[in-house]
Amino acid sequence: MNEGLSISSPRISPYALTLSSADRAALKSQRARCVWLTGLSGAGKSTLANALEVYLNQHGLHTYVLDGDNVRAGLCRDLGMGADCRRENIRRMAQVARLMVDAGLIVIVAAISPFRAEREAARKLFCKGDFIEVFVSTSFAVCAQRDPKGLYQKARQGLIRDFTGVDSPYEAPLKAECEIDTQALDMAEACQHLAGFLLKK
Repeated sequence: MNEGLSISSPRISPYALTLSSADRAALKSQRARCVWLTGLSGAGKSTLANALEVYLNQHGLHTYVLDGDNVRAGLCRDLGMGADCRRENIRRMAQVARLMVDAGLIVIVAAISPFRAEREAARKLFCKGDFIEVFVSTSFAVCAQRDPKGLYQKARQGLIRDFTGVDSPYEAPLKAECEIDTQALDMAEACQHLAGFLLKK
């Protein structure tokens, strides 16, 4: 990495700001946190993240959704789909989420984020209790049947490679704070369940 861009470079000295995340969140009458939705493609992460944001917004809370495909279209458009690029994609999303939580927002991340190590690295960026991992545990069979983007079919035909669940692994969370199966719950029920869990905390 170029020395001028490295955090270990003597040229870089992060400035200590006076206001804290709690100070900024207090103006919004909320607790800032990161709600991280992980699961297979087609599990319902983006739909649930969107529904949750609408629900929280209607209850006067200040939010933002970081959706995996949306971030891939901009900030991470230079990254491929191999394992190293996927790790970097999650690292960038986690860093952006941390900045948004520091700004006092409730940030909802919807990303496959298939590797436990990267999700744990993301968790470590936040204060205790400010990172809530939500496992959208809809099964592979159901996700592949839904196949909303046609990606499972293309992966099985060999048209795309390194596709999670087909030729790239998905490491399910071991201790997620919340688990939601969108096969067992319709989206309204899933949203109510997750919102209720968050508001209790």
